[in-house]
Amino acid sequence: MNIISYNVNGIRSAISKGLIDWIKEENPDVLCFQETKAQPEQIDTSLFEALGYHCYFHSAEKKGYSGVGILSKTKPDNVVIGMGNPKYDSEGRVIRADFGDISVMSVYVPSGTTGGIRQDFKMEFLYDFTTFIHNLRLSYPKLVISGDYNIAHKPIDINHPERQVGVSGFLPEERDWLTDFLESGFTDSFRAIDPSPEKYSWWSYRAGARTRNMGWRIDYHLISQALVAQLKHAAILSDVVHSDHCPVSIDLT
Repeated sequence: MNIISYNVNGIRSAISKGLIDWIKEENPDVLCFQETKAQPEQIDTSLFEALGYHCYFHSAEKKGYSGVGILSKTKPDNVVIGMGNPKYDSEGRVIRADFGDISVMSVYVPSGTTGGIRQDFKMEFLYDFTTFIHNLRLSYPKLVISGDYNIAHKPIDINHPERQVGVSGFLPEERDWLTDFLESGFTDSFRAIDPSPEKYSWWSYRAGARTRNMGWRIDYHLISQALVAQLKHAAILSDVVHSDHCPVSIDLT
């Protein structure tokens, strides 16, 4: 099973930049989207269905904001929208699809870059998400949690970490949360395969950051320990440009 996660920063914009042709060429088994920024009626699912995909989306109540989705070649046994918490579900942040004994989730963690209330909201989400996942894992031990976590975990995951002190996305409390989450029984699939530096998944649109590879690695496939033995490959597809993020990929046997 090949699973790709991609924050498209507006699915309609990404489609206008050639997203459909790229999906046709890449042909993943499962594709997790974040930040679709569209209501269901604004997404032309026929474009994906023509490529053989079943389509599931969870949009934010606020138009042009957030939103997640899952495309899959195989029809899921079960699809679950949201976390069962209106505070987060109104923002379209979580969707899950089950395939046999493997459950795949697309998650878009809130950004705290505006500070204050939204940073507090981000931390509340993270801790509530931990509880949600640990309860879910009792029923679905083989979990793939794919998405934009808006956290660069370690100094190797961000350009010039010494310049990022006090910046949301690299705050000690965010990084500690991710450390604790991994230690609770999850693996950062990319780092299990590739320990090299300067591998990023997001670049600011400003100051030619992508050209200079001044990026952050904030997009992950976190897999539960029950799946580690099935991890075959992981990659960051940094040459794919429909967004300020790029896709991240894993292969499971």
